[in-house]
Amino acid sequence: MNTRPIALVTGGSRGLGRNAALQLATRGFDLIVTYRQGAADAQTLVSELQVRGATAVALPLDLGDSNGFAAFADALRTALRTHWQRETFDALLNNAGSGVHASFAETTEAQFDEMLRVHLKGSFFLTQALLPLIADGGRILNVSSGLARFSLPGYAAYAVMKGGVEVLTRYLALELGPRRITVNTVAPGAIETDFGGGAVRDNAQLNALIAGQTALGRVGRPDDIGPVMAALLSDGLGWVNGQRIEASGGIHL
Repeated sequence: MNTRPIALVTGGSRGLGRNAALQLATRGFDLIVTYRQGAADAQTLVSELQVRGATAVALPLDLGDSNGFAAFADALRTALRTHWQRETFDALLNNAGSGVHASFAETTEAQFDEMLRVHLKGSFFLTQALLPLIADGGRILNVSSGLARFSLPGYAAYAVMKGGVEVLTRYLALELGPRRITVNTVAPGAIETDFGGGAVRDNAQLNALIAGQTALGRVGRPDDIGPVMAALLSDGLGWVNGQRIEASGGIHL
């Protein structure tokens, strides 16, 4: 019987979610990864995870559509029974998300609502829908941003939602304590990925500006964040609960 722990990573087909999934496989986890549009990328990741010895499955999920969460929970339940002969999984990484860059004065209601649906409402109600499938003693990790601590023009709507995620983390940690489920937040700084159109990765001037404001002298890379996520979902940090852990290289200290 397979006794490896199982982690669910939302938005696992690219970026930080992809890196976290690979790191978790290295730590002995099996994986369920979700994708919204990148089905081919998700299947490529599944193959890479299998090479690392993990059983892995990719499932579609639109985090911005809470009406689909019940159906997703049913699909997840079927996958658990089919591939693992289990009713529960052990670790949830609420990673999926999208960005918007607009000044406060120019942020539209549609942009605000999109950030709300994906980052705050999505994380809230997806976690709620999956609670019956999370094993007692499990782990939940939410993803925030350094922008919830420091402020940069153009990110008000995004950062407000991440601030809400950090408050949600504390409430979940308190209410799920009787089930011995820990809940924490990881807050990355600026990372070289395709997030937000890849600005940090591709704009040399922006990259240099952020590096100059960071104690370690560079912007982050996915390999800086994935191991932190994996560690917080593993047993070794099981006494860390209700906390915000920033992984930003020391930006704006």
